[in-house]
Amino acid sequence: MDLSIAEENYIKAVYSLAQKGKVTTNILAQAMQTKASSATDMVQRLSEKGLVDYVKYYGVSLSDEGNRSALKTIRKHRLWEVFLVDNLEFGWDEVHDIAEQLEHIQSTKLTENLAHFLGNPMFDPHGDPI
Repeated sequence: MDLSIAEENYIKAVYSLAQKGKVTTNILAQAMQTKASSATDMVQRLSEKGLVDYVKYYGVSLSDEGNRSALKTIRKHRLWEVFLVDNLEFGWDEVHDIAEQLEHIQSTKLTENLAHFLGNPMFDPHGDPI
């Protein structure tokens, strides 16, 4: 399923926030730097696509498909960070914003070839697992 950049960013945010506890639309809106109504609209759209489970006044969580999508985007992000540090001489403290842009490339072949080119690294430059 092809997702917009905004949808991928919301799914990543739900994934990250869920590691810390319950995710409400207010917490999500704050993380995304938007209004609660905008976050609610996006959550409802993601729910219609089967990517999140949303209960009004309770919160939002990722479905199995949403979790897979979040992990796929995070994996791409971390692979790009490794590539930028190891091959283009960026410092580990410089790569996050660039990887935020590159993680949205939809080519599975590119992602798999990148992983292979990098020797299927286990960790990104920050020490996070890929």
